[in-house]
Amino acid sequence: MLAIGLMSGTSLDGIDAALVETDGVGHVRPIAFRSDPYSEAMRDQLRDAATLALQFDRPRASPSVMAAADMVTRRHALAVRQLLADAGVAPQDVGVVGFHGQTVAHRPDRGWTWQIGDGAALAEMLGIAVVADFRSADVAAGGQGAPLIPVYHAALCVHLPRPVAVLNLGGVGNLTWIGSDGALVAFDTGPANALIDDWMLAEAGLPQDADGALAATGRVDDSVLTNMLDTPWFDLPAPKSLDRADFSMQPARGLSAADGAATLTAFTAETVALALRLVPARPDRLFVAGGGRHNATLMRMIGARAAIRVEPIEAMGWDGDATEAEGFAYMAVRTLAGLPISFPGTTGVPAPMAGGVVHRPG
Repeated sequence: MLAIGLMSGTSLDGIDAALVETDGVGHVRPIAFRSDPYSEAMRDQLRDAATLALQFDRPRASPSVMAAADMVTRRHALAVRQLLADAGVAPQDVGVVGFHGQTVAHRPDRGWTWQIGDGAALAEMLGIAVVADFRSADVAAGGQGAPLIPVYHAALCVHLPRPVAVLNLGGVGNLTWIGSDGALVAFDTGPANALIDDWMLAEAGLPQDADGALAATGRVDDSVLTNMLDTPWFDLPAPKSLDRADFSMQPARGLSAADGAATLTAFTAETVALALRLVPARPDRLFVAGGGRHNATLMRMIGARAAIRVEPIEAMGWDGDATEAEGFAYMAVRTLAGLPISFPGTTGVPAPMAGGVVHRPG
């Protein structure tokens, strides 16, 4: 069927929307993709909602968080309408929309994860069935609720020599390892773009270090880097997951703008190198999706520090900006078919399980 996937990640850069044709198993044909940036005011609203949500012991209907949720829902509806117009596709020809929502807090250690956005309202706005709340059932069953995209990575890599690995560099990084027998191991690696973006906003008033240009002029402070890597979390076995706020750029305070950017970029690269030590067999190639693959300095550092061939996922013929959104379209179709989206090796859930809540327009 035709399916739309929507993703708004922890980088808070905007909404990715992808239209694909898929059966949720082995057939995937990308049709259209667009990315709509959030305004700075919207980013501030989402940052404030996330800061507040992390103070709660469970999700609750705070007025400011609910206002952000309403904004997220309406902006996603607009993104879908614009995507359909770009593709020349009518809403009634689309079978389902996979709506991830916006993560404001991810606390599987407390038994919950929170993605704001109203799936039922989105279904009514669009007149299309919507699958939302992909992560909660997994967490309720004892899983980490993340990462979920590995099932889609496996579909993309089905014809490649294995073992192979796919790294997604969003706000938080996550790694998918696919074994020669199709076995999946996946987990969060650490902050990917999150701390670099926070540093750039604080030190240069910019949303990101475009192409890693500032980091390329700086010097890595090894003492700060060692201090940041000195946490037991990196030694924990998979599966494991993070909230964007679990790590801080504070150890780099006092460094110059360039040295801080270089050090935080090296930190992300080292977390990938550490993650590759946890997989069952070392992959020959590492394909990278997500915004971080545009950072040439980061890509070079990962290759050097992990001693592995690092390639953008475009080397496989796929669009690394669209991968996560496509993945939620793919998973929405799997949800409609009752197929699992999370597995013991990806989230730690006891058995393969379906996820997501289906909302149909009235």
